[in-house]
Amino acid sequence: MVNDAYSVSLKGVVKEQNLRVLRASRDYETARVRTADVNRPALQLAGFYDYFDPKRLQLIGRVESTYLASLDQAQRREALERFMRFDLMAIILCHGIDEMPELMETAEKYDRTVLCTNEDTSTFMADLISMLRNAMAPRQTIHGVLVEVYGEGLLITGDSGVGKSETALELIKRGHRLIADDAVEIRRVSREMLIGSAPELIRYYMELRGIGVINARHIFGVGAVKPETNVDLVVNFELWDDEKAYDRLGLETEHTSILGVDLPQYTVPVRPGRNLAVILELAAMNNRQKKMGYNAAEALAREHDALVDLGKDF
Repeated sequence: MVNDAYSVSLKGVVKEQNLRVLRASRDYETARVRTADVNRPALQLAGFYDYFDPKRLQLIGRVESTYLASLDQAQRREALERFMRFDLMAIILCHGIDEMPELMETAEKYDRTVLCTNEDTSTFMADLISMLRNAMAPRQTIHGVLVEVYGEGLLITGDSGVGKSETALELIKRGHRLIADDAVEIRRVSREMLIGSAPELIRYYMELRGIGVINARHIFGVGAVKPETNVDLVVNFELWDDEKAYDRLGLETEHTSILGVDLPQYTVPVRPGRNLAVILELAAMNNRQKKMGYNAAEALAREHDALVDLGKDF
């Protein structure tokens, strides 16, 4: 059974892409698109149906329409009859192509949905695939807080009560933005990109022990929140353990995997007196520097090694 969480309604596609409905099938109201791939049926209209997937949205552009126009009426009807016999999700005419009488007749005969857009086929196809991939992206909900600090998406994790929400609140007061508190819904929109957002019900709400629930958007304004952001770095809060040796140089970067994407991770020990908001600001800037090719720990190690090679004392 296909999970509807990884599909999108055909009506939703029509609304999102501003399509016109030329003809709606009987199941149009309930039809769901379950693949982000689309198809231009030029080969199918020419008679080649190996590996053909009728559940993809079928885009007819100038190539397909010109080919059909080159056929005589009997050939055109035969090509469309072969095509329409498949259980097609929907046919989309691009470039505002005029309705072809034979296409609309066969669509009526086999009860197929026909849609239309004025967009260029290639441009429309790219936008459509992007929209479908985003809507059907694999997703996972993680207990934590997601904030955007200096353009970096920081996913703060850790046990309940360790100070995640309080740190996020301080970051908001310092001019950064909240995306999600308590539950973070993460989607993998490409091979190496994760997008995080809040579930609709709790979007922009924060829970602060001793205070209760607040709405960050209403208190701090729209500039303090954001509906979604990339997830670039994971920061795990844990209570300070005097028996544990914490990394002090950062020569080896710890990683964690979310939905198959490896992300750098810092473990930050928490105890009274530590300014966690400032630490996270530095973590965000340091992560940006690393992505731009500069690693302070490695630079210090190289300078140290160079001085050792020269026999200098410290």
